[in-house]
Amino acid sequence: MPDRAYGGARSGDIERNPTRRGWARMGEDGGMYVPGDGELIELEEAGARVFVLCGARRPPAADAVLRGLLAEVSGVPADDVELVHACGVCGARHGRINIPYPLTATGASWYADVAVSGDATVAAVATRHPLGVGMEVATLDAGAVIDEAAFHASEREALDELDAARRALVRATLWARKTALLRAVGHTDFIEPSRLALSIPGDDGGTGRIVRSVPEFGSAWRLVRFHDVPVPGNRAASVAVIG
Repeated sequence: MPDRAYGGARSGDIERNPTRRGWARMGEDGGMYVPGDGELIELEEAGARVFVLCGARRPPAADAVLRGLLAEVSGVPADDVELVHACGVCGARHGRINIPYPLTATGASWYADVAVSGDATVAAVATRHPLGVGMEVATLDAGAVIDEAAFHASEREALDELDAARRALVRATLWARKTALLRAVGHTDFIEPSRLALSIPGDDGGTGRIVRSVPEFGSAWRLVRFHDVPVPGNRAASVAVIG
């Protein structure tokens, strides 16, 4: 997969494994099988693994991809993996996905999430830190009203300094990062995305940070890192890790 022009794919803690086909484990009873070519990426600093699947003529369901990744890293049959989309606090379908089974080697729950855009699916799992996944299509003109609602004034100023093509990709990456963060946080009071200011993709080497936070996050915002993941096509993906 080609590196992003702004450097999002060159983060120092990303290690790629060779492309795999049909990588998900199968149980003795047939199990779950995820076809197609994909790339398994290690986020060493974050202790997370990310699987990127693109270009399949019939893309598997997002849950199937996430089950396959969890089966790969945990060693259990994919059919045995349990996914719960309901929030553990309010029961609504928002935030990252909960994993009742399997548990990690220490008996704790896995952190996991998945995002889909067209024929692209990005799934991520980790044992130590909460995470969320966001993916966004780059558009040349999202409109001033949308930008004002989505981005901090400092982010909009940085976007205005870029040419149109680069601006679209950086805008998409910023929005993917914010989406990933809110999914990682899960249940919380409503937070206006424009109150959060993030480091600018291209200036931060592909590992982003929060540079201006909101009181709702307390001191945890200093622990947040955004790991931009290369995906083909005119779109951007990021994994937010808290910790």
